[in-house]
Amino acid sequence: MEREETVGRLLHLHFRDGRTRVNGDAQLLMMEMLNVFVRETAARAARQAQAEDLGKVDVEHVEKVLPQLLLDF
Repeated sequence: MEREETVGRLLHLHFRDGRTRVNGDAQLLMMEMLNVFVRETAARAARQAQAEDLGKVDVEHVEKVLPQLLLDF
């Protein structure tokens, strides 16, 4: 599965010890957390764009909602 491989690589990028392993359940949980985080980011950025009467979400909208989003997670 491509998504599992991507999440596994992302996790391993930040491990200090190359021998660290992630079991399947932990990887599935991380995949779900990332999925929820990305969806919530998109929803909040869309609401921010609507509040500014814009029909298109831009990176600036994501930047505006990111601080509170990180605090919420």
